Formats: sequence, structure tokens, C-alpha cells
Amino acid sequence: MNQFFATCPRGLEAVLAQELVALGATHAKATDGGASFTGSMALCYRVNLESRVASRVLWQIDSAPYRIEEDVYQRARSLPWEDWFTPHDTIAVKVTAQRCQLKSLEFITLRIKDAACDHFRDLTGIRPSVDTKLPDVRIHAYFDAQQFTLYLDTSGETLFKRGYRQFTGEAPLRENLAAGILKLSGWEPGMPLLDPMCGSGTFVLEAALMALHIPPGINRPFGFERLKNFERSVWEQMRAEAADQVLPATPLPIYGSDIDKWAVIDANKNLENAGLSKVATVVEQDILDITAPATSGVLVMNPPYGERIGEADELAELYPKLGSVLKQRFAGWKVGILTADTRLPKLMRLKPSRKIPLFNGPIECRLYLFEMVAGSNRG
Repeated sequence: MNQFFATCPRGLEAVLAQELVALGATHAKATDGGASFTGSMALCYRVNLESRVASRVLWQIDSAPYRIEEDVYQRARSLPWEDWFTPHDTIAVKVTAQRCQLKSLEFITLRIKDAACDHFRDLTGIRPSVDTKLPDVRIHAYFDAQQFTLYLDTSGETLFKRGYRQFTGEAPLRENLAAGILKLSGWEPGMPLLDPMCGSGTFVLEAALMALHIPPGINRPFGFERLKNFERSVWEQMRAEAADQVLPATPLPIYGSDIDKWAVIDANKNLENAGLSKVATVVEQDILDITAPATSGVLVMNPPYGERIGEADELAELYPKLGSVLKQRFAGWKVGILTADTRLPKLMRLKPSRKIPLFNGPIECRLYLFEMVAGSNRG
């Protein structure tokens, strides 16, 4: 059995661990920034293909104590890199650390790269080239105070890059964060869903993929395909079986709207790219004009964070009106709002049932969850 670590947006670690167990992982354990788990290489393929929350799947190849840079170099140089890739593959090394004793992460990144290249030079006379943008093989290293761990990245491009979203606004929500929020909000396929500030349509698209059982990685390549131990027949059978589970693209109660007509155009183009234009409905509409499309369901949104000049004041005017709309028209609905603006619940005059810290990239946010029961949510 192999040891893996799947990364994810901060705040979604427990959601990721549950998803990994559902996919067949053993010993799944949530920790800062992701979840560790054990399983076969076939499971690694499956997690890359089907995980909606993971950002990357890292395969652990070594772990050892260290005191100085030379310890790391010598250990890394001794590894059988030729078992995993060839000297003709391009590589990149990324180092992350917590409480690391070494002076420079940049220097230790170079030493790990040198260790792998020197190993190949000794063995074959050829050194792999470095490509920091689109390498064939990505090597990750993680350091704590006493131990360092080396991984090979089995994902390649980050997993939130599903391939369908070509048109985005200024600050698009990452796809795996949107999928995690849908799970935290209590939405499940079959339930009505509405995003009244949909932007380029990320919540709508992720919900449609989930509802139709479309694996998020079905149309993209992965890093594990570049590794020497890649089992093509296993992978092709897995992809074929996953494709057989996909449901027909028929209309579902998944709705989006936005006051910005260009955002609506982008969202509909993205739905078309994903083959989902028949599945979800996205229209131009002011959020204060929205009505519930069903007697119950889930409303999710990611409003602006008020970072532009004057925007915070505009939002402070909008939130009380929005709170009234939700109370008057969405009784029986669950509401999830991701925002970096901690004034939101008070200004909306609503009391959240839960508030969950999440990070949208580097921005610390809160996911506020509300149960809209007529007349009983006033803060």
C-alpha cells in the first residue's frame, strides 16, 4: 500500500477526508491543508479523477529526519529516481514548511533539484532539465522541525482546473472550493439550487457535474500518466467505467442569476463548453428581484468582498434589503454565503446556524449558513 497526501483549500480538510473514504481510501486523516491516506496506485488514479474537493494528490516516496541541508541532499540523492521517471523528463521542485530549521527554502529547493539531477548524471550521464511552468514531473517536499517528506505529484495541473471554465470574472471562485461549499451547505443532487450572484457560474457548474455523476477530471490529463509505474490499461478501464455512470444532460432545478449581463454571458458559455447548457438555467437579474423557484432548496452565493473603493458602503446598503428578500421569499430554504465581510449577518439581520472559516486562495472568509424559517431568523 502507498501513502498519499491530498491538498485542498484550507477549511475543507474534514470534507476532503470524508470524500476520500467514500472513494475507497484507508486511514484517511484530515490535517492542516489537506488529508493523508493510504491505498493502491489505482486508488490514486480514482481520487484524481473523481475528487471534487482535492487540489492535488501527492504520492509519498520518502521521509527522513534532517539537521542541515547536506542531510537532505544526501538522502534525496540516494533515492531510486530512475524507478519513477527518466532523465529526459523535465522536473520542478516545490518546498513548503512549518517550523523548518533551515535558513532558506529557496536554497533547499535547489539542493533537492540538484540531488535528483546528480543521481541521474551519475547513473546515465544525463541531467534532467528544469521547467518551472509545465514540467513533466513535479517533486514536492514538506519540512517540519525535524522531518522532511518527499512526494511526487500525481495530479499535474491543479485539480480545480476542470477544463470547462474558459470565461471568468475578476476574482473567480475556485471549483473545488465551490464543490466543498455545496457539500457543507447541505445541497444534494435532486434538490433545487440557486446562486443569485453567480458570476461565471462556478456553483451552478459544479452542482450540474455532481448531479449528472460527471467526474470532474474526466476530460483532462494527469501527472501520474508521466510516471514509469503508470498502468494505462487500469486507467483506461477506470475512465470508461466512470463515463458509463454519467447521466443524460436533461434539465435540472439548478439556477443562477447575476445583475451583470457579461457575467451571465460568461456563465452560459462555460455551461456550453461543459455540455451542460440544457441542465442549468442562468439569467440576468437583480438579486433583490429574485424569487424562490421551489418551496425548498439551497441558495448559495459568493458576494463581492467590498475591497474596491466605495464597494463596502454599497454592500452595507444592500445586505439589509437582501436579508428582507430571503426572509420574505425563501422560507423553507437553506442559505450559504461565503464572504470575507464579517458584518454580513448583522447587516442582514439574520442569525447564522453555523459559521465555517474557509480560505478563498489567500483571503480568509467565513461560510455563513442560515436556515430560513419564516419569521424566526431575526438576529
